[in-house]
Amino acid sequence: METAITVQNVTMRFNIARERVDSLKEYLIKYVQRQLSFEKLTALDDVSFTVARGEVLGIVGLNGSGKSTLLKIISGILKPTAGTVLKRGKVAPLIELGTGFDQDLTAQENIFLNGAVLGYSRQQMQARYQQILDFAELWEFADVPIKNYSSGMVARLGFAIATATDPEILIIDEILGVGDFRFQEKSEGRIAEMMASGATVLIVSHSIEQIRKLCQRAIWLDKGQLMLEGPADAVCDAYQSQAGL
Repeated sequence: METAITVQNVTMRFNIARERVDSLKEYLIKYVQRQLSFEKLTALDDVSFTVARGEVLGIVGLNGSGKSTLLKIISGILKPTAGTVLKRGKVAPLIELGTGFDQDLTAQENIFLNGAVLGYSRQQMQARYQQILDFAELWEFADVPIKNYSSGMVARLGFAIATATDPEILIIDEILGVGDFRFQEKSEGRIAEMMASGATVLIVSHSIEQIRKLCQRAIWLDKGQLMLEGPADAVCDAYQSQAGL
């Protein structure tokens, strides 16, 4: 099968300040006087795997295991300390709720803003406008600034925009856990439609049942290391057994 994503020997390290610095002035003074000290945090440690085109891959692990960092690297938001990521296709990342939204703009204005960020013209987004608001069920709030939205409403809008633009690779970080049961069902239905059309999907979720239901394969991360890769049920079983879930 054709490969959509190749993650090769990816390592990500962050420098974490050991002492608190409350202002830029204080930081500069400490920097000049060489009083700053850091410790390195390894968020990902030599992680490698591939994702086939049209595959739905789940990523499981406890908080702090490196799941979101991995998605941000694949999305291009972060550059890894070492290693490479190759992607074949247009990516739509749903990493954090509200990312890419201007809180002072309305839903209507944010639809066109996000479309531009994803590389679509105003005309292309205009053709998708009704579909987006229909899916998000936000017609009566289309002219309301999204700073007045609930987290569930923001999730619905973000998901509707990302999936209406027909991405070849969709990256989802916990967003399916937000919103009511009906929205989650609609989202899962939309993912199924994308799978049928050949889209590649990466999902991070703390809902193991959701991973089992949606994903063919899964990977398990623990403290930045790839512990297991394989069929979703087998990986979820091993993860739950080890984590005591």
